[in-house]
Amino acid sequence: MKFKTKLITLVVAFLAAISFALPSQVNAANTDMVDTSNNNGLMTYDNYYDMLVHYGVKAVVQKVSEGTTYVDPTAKYNLASAKQAGLYLNGYHFARYTTVEGARAEARFAVAAAQSAGLPIGAVLATDVEASEQANNSYAANTANNKAFMEVVQAAGYRSTIYTMGSWVGTKMSVDKGWIADYPYNTSRDRYTSHHAWQFRSDQQFAGSYGNFDVSQLYDDFFTANQTPSLSAPVTPAPSQTAKSNVASDTDYAQTGVFKPSATVNIRTGAGTGYASVGSYATGESVIYDHVYIRGTYVWARYLSYSGRYHYVALGVNGGESYGSRSSNAQTYSHTYYTVRSGDSFWSIASKYGISMYTLAANNGKSIYSLIYPGESLYIR
Repeated sequence: MKFKTKLITLVVAFLAAISFALPSQVNAANTDMVDTSNNNGLMTYDNYYDMLVHYGVKAVVQKVSEGTTYVDPTAKYNLASAKQAGLYLNGYHFARYTTVEGARAEARFAVAAAQSAGLPIGAVLATDVEASEQANNSYAANTANNKAFMEVVQAAGYRSTIYTMGSWVGTKMSVDKGWIADYPYNTSRDRYTSHHAWQFRSDQQFAGSYGNFDVSQLYDDFFTANQTPSLSAPVTPAPSQTAKSNVASDTDYAQTGVFKPSATVNIRTGAGTGYASVGSYATGESVIYDHVYIRGTYVWARYLSYSGRYHYVALGVNGGESYGSRSSNAQTYSHTYYTVRSGDSFWSIASKYGISMYTLAANNGKSIYSLIYPGESLYIR
């Protein structure tokens, strides 16, 4: 027993050592906070919970607005998912202002967007100052504009700070205690400990989540104050629940990705449960989509079928359960295959994918009168 215990200890120590040596597992700093926005699409409870458990992420900062006209369409959904996963919630506004009055107008717009998205009062609503508008502005103007923005935000009950690049601190504006982006780790470490946070990389990837993420190390409790996060299970609607139109929550945005369902999902002719079902995707299959729609209760992905018509599948519940996983590596899926199930025919499979059953049969060296068997893989395209 002593030898066995010693051997197990050595194996564990060895595995721990090599895990720290793997580049994909090494973060140069603590992955305390993650940025999310429309660039990452809709983030689910599972996405955030995985970040919390496997990467140590404890706070999220979600884009809520930009300028005076753009509201991030993923903000409300993502904040709700992050809240369910037990993360601290924060927001940011991408600044376009060049004057004090412009900064105040953007601040009012950002506050309204943050409130609509469900960002709790007392959370951080930062100003992201890195655009060409500020690059062409003077040090004094940028400093005054940022101050005006934060004053309006703070008057509304949110806390605020400045997000900007390390090279702009003290050159393009005054930043007392901010949230500073500077890469790479080995040249930037320990330079920003006097600030609230340091964003140390912009290419972090998380299993099951879409795209690259900016991640930050926190140096104080600024992004975690005034909240008491609690983990809760994602909301799952009753099976009989029907989606209802909600104009306030209806939105859409372009995004290309791959959806792999974790359960059978219906293929519909429109983004809603009221549209006709023309087939289904099952676990183990995948679909490449090019657009996402939030329609009331559900989130939908659109894809172009081989017939040249758009079809739609539900990705999950708006603010709740996910029906599968999504990834951004659509380019790796150059071919599509289908695994035959009991009861399938060339006609039913061809109808599902919007192609001729004669084409489907020919693609697989068969005729429409050939037998197909459950478990057999058919080449679609």
